[in-house]
Amino acid sequence: MDLILTTFGTYLHRQGEMFLIKVKDQKQEVSSRKVRSILITTGASLSTDAIQLAVEKNIDVVFLDQFGQPYGRVWHGRPGSTTAIRREQLRLADTEAGLRLALSWLTRKMDNQIEFLREARQRRTRLSAQLSEKINALGDLRTSLDGITGDLEERRGTIMGFEGRAGRTYWEAINLLLPENFRFSVRSRNPAKDEFNCLLNYSYGVLYSTVERACILAGLDPYVGFVHTDHYQKKSLVFDLIECYRIWADESVVGLFAARKVKPDMFDPLQNGLILNKQGKAVLMERFGEYLDETIRYRNRNIKRRDTVQLDCHRLANEWIGRLSDEDDSDTGVDHL
Repeated sequence: MDLILTTFGTYLHRQGEMFLIKVKDQKQEVSSRKVRSILITTGASLSTDAIQLAVEKNIDVVFLDQFGQPYGRVWHGRPGSTTAIRREQLRLADTEAGLRLALSWLTRKMDNQIEFLREARQRRTRLSAQLSEKINALGDLRTSLDGITGDLEERRGTIMGFEGRAGRTYWEAINLLLPENFRFSVRSRNPAKDEFNCLLNYSYGVLYSTVERACILAGLDPYVGFVHTDHYQKKSLVFDLIECYRIWADESVVGLFAARKVKPDMFDPLQNGLILNKQGKAVLMERFGEYLDETIRYRNRNIKRRDTVQLDCHRLANEWIGRLSDEDDSDTGVDHL
């Protein structure tokens, strides 16, 4: 489970192998064996003993800003795996193979979006023609990605351009699925200008934390990406990888609107936008958490949806280690069974 602290004045400390949460006169004990991560989204205090317990149990403590974006985390200093993985990641960053890998993540994202819209079209028959237009446009862009040319930097720019065009088409389609009083004019980030983007941004922030955690555990460097390349303090690999999983947030947020769970009192006004309040965070995280914890069939196993991120990251790391082993064997004449 994710332990989410959203109430101002919450105090978290350790009691043996348990986390003890205090909010005014209320107390709650949570076994450390049940906790995967601790998300702190508002003013809270935590003891150094609680931090030590989290480190001992491999539980990361993530600090989220008011928009749901992770701005810091407490994590043990040990590498998630052999440093050979990161060396291979650095080597691949400026190669054709690295770009192809990033391109596969983007096409996976677009495939997810197209499938989501197709399923929505089956339920919203009155929108069939409009959704079909958007689906076809996304399909054309998806096909065009296979034919991009140029050197690595030129193709990175082309890919980003395709991603922008596909995004505008996709969000136009998503807007059709929302109640008219909650439709948005443009995709807005921090701060969001409307309720939909406010919920989406916050869920993306939680998803960023999930992907970064999976990278760290697998021994991948979150800062070394393949399309979202080197920028100061930018977790480029997280930005690349998250494309595979954004659809989870999209489906969860659209589902909240479809179920009429979104209410105006879930949001507080800012000077130039909106922010989720405590009630809004609770509604979103309940639905998103249930969605992420749903057991699905993935790569011939039954696994929680959220755990597929970790599986993908470990698989990627193992492939890179395998590539290094193959190269070593070719030099030494050693064969693996």
